[in-house]
Amino acid sequence: MNKLNVKKGDTVVVISGKDKGKKGKILAAMPKDGRVTVEGVAMIVRHTKPNGAKPGGRVKKEGTVNASNVMLVCGKCGKATRVAHKVTNGNKTRVCKKCGAVID
Repeated sequence: MNKLNVKKGDTVVVISGKDKGKKGKILAAMPKDGRVTVEGVAMIVRHTKPNGAKPGGRVKKEGTVNASNVMLVCGKCGKATRVAHKVTNGNKTRVCKKCGAVID
């Protein structure tokens, strides 16, 4: 089983690829595939047929990005950072490597 350093709801910045530098929130994390879906990043176009009340046409939606191409943004210092894991009071927490703040 693969382990990701990010999870759903985290704010991340893309560090490589065509969307390098874009920030967004993680909408879905897929640890088995090692991929994440980030809000507004890797946009793809899906062509759909009309289905009942839904009109057909071209629908833009987010594609997946490899989890190694995103980096967590610290809520306190606002910088992209690596993640450390620290055990406090029996609970495992994620910690910012730059400022030492606990990342929920």
